[in-house]
Amino acid sequence: MTAARSPIPQTNAPAKAPAKAQSKAQAKAQSKAPTMAKTAPATGTVDRSALFETLRRTDPRAQPKAAPGPKPAPVHAPGPNPAAAADQTVRPLPGVRPARPRRRHAGILVSALFCVVLPTALTAWYLWDRAAPRFVSEAGFSVRSEETSSPLELLGGVADLSASTSDDTDILYHYIQSPGLVARIDAALDLRALWSVPGRALTDPDSDPVFAYAAPGTIEDLTRYWQRRVRIERMAGTGLLALEVEAFSPGAAQAIAEAVVAESTALTNRLSALAREDAIGHARGELARAKAQLGDARAALTRFRNRTQIVDPVSALQVQTGVMSSLQEQLAQAIIELDLIRQTAPDARFRIEGAEQRVAVIEARLSSERARFGPGAPGTSGAPGASDAAGGTGLGAGLGGAAFADLVGEYETLAVDLRFAEENYTAARASLESALAEAQRQSRYLALHLEPTPPEAALRPQRWLTLGAVAFFAVLAWAMAVLTAWSIRDRR
Repeated sequence: MTAARSPIPQTNAPAKAPAKAQSKAQAKAQSKAPTMAKTAPATGTVDRSALFETLRRTDPRAQPKAAPGPKPAPVHAPGPNPAAAADQTVRPLPGVRPARPRRRHAGILVSALFCVVLPTALTAWYLWDRAAPRFVSEAGFSVRSEETSSPLELLGGVADLSASTSDDTDILYHYIQSPGLVARIDAALDLRALWSVPGRALTDPDSDPVFAYAAPGTIEDLTRYWQRRVRIERMAGTGLLALEVEAFSPGAAQAIAEAVVAESTALTNRLSALAREDAIGHARGELARAKAQLGDARAALTRFRNRTQIVDPVSALQVQTGVMSSLQEQLAQAIIELDLIRQTAPDARFRIEGAEQRVAVIEARLSSERARFGPGAPGTSGAPGASDAAGGTGLGAGLGGAAFADLVGEYETLAVDLRFAEENYTAARASLESALAEAQRQSRYLALHLEPTPPEAALRPQRWLTLGAVAFFAVLAWAMAVLTAWSIRDRR
């Protein structure tokens, strides 16, 4: 250890030894450089771990310590070798060969020809050469009501009015497309003949086998064709109906549109009449029952009067009561006069007898009048001749012994029934009048705001629109078929 710490003598021989060791280390490092280059990544950069390993191997300090000698010169890390890095650069792959036409490409072109070009060309030829022109007649109408409401009712009745109008519009919408309407108009105008004018013969150059009707056909066939040529559209929120009718002549289109409007008007009137009958039917029934009840009450009162020979027992009772009151007053006066005569002239025998006889006659008459309120039995009175005067003279005589009070009670019952029947009849009549007025205000009618007119130019067929639709769907179908076929081929 002491020898190692001693200074190295500065002589020429020892100086050559470190120089020789340094040259050997550099040569060894250069020999390791290709190995480092080979372990470097393909990008041309040197791996740091490999570099450190090389330095460790070439570093004299990492070697086992030898005998003390001259201190070696420091070894510098070798830099990247440009030649090796150039050899390790990524080279581009060889280019892909351009595609060449194959048999499947020809198949795609042929399929496009048959699936797209040919149908589009045939459609264009038919639309411009064979399709017969069709004329369109338009009409517009709506269902209106005569009902008028007060300003306060309008705020709460808008929803009800809209719902009623919507219901009537829906009814007309479905009725115009129904077989019943088609049958009625066909019976009136012969729709089969009007819509089969161009003919459907393939050999006839003037025929239109696609758009003309195939006569005669069934009512179902005619209804399906009707739904293609008669279009009805509802305008939401307004209750308006727009009608379009197609035909092969202007006159036929106008005639069919007018027939549809006429049938719609008739249906609206029938529905309005039915609604009016439903509204006043109950009131009419009540009036009929009240009238029958009134007739029964009057007949019962008439039978009572015929049986009793009394028109108004109440009036007769009032008269009889007045007579009895008068007799009672006369009787009281006669009794008073008799008492005065007895007190003032007790010896006037003839005057006393006359006064007594007058009192007896008044009492007999009073008893007779009272007996008239009974069942007809003779009255009981102490006066002579009273029984003869009263016998069989009661108002109940000849009625099977019925008392006059019973007759009055029966009459009052019949009178009350008659009065109630009259009031009920009056109320039923007023209810009927009110129902008639209400039904009249709520009646509906068809308001025509666009009358059918004869068209001057043919609006159908829409050639460009039809041709574009055919081309679009042809391309779409062809593309889907090609993609499906290629997908199946790739799976195989």
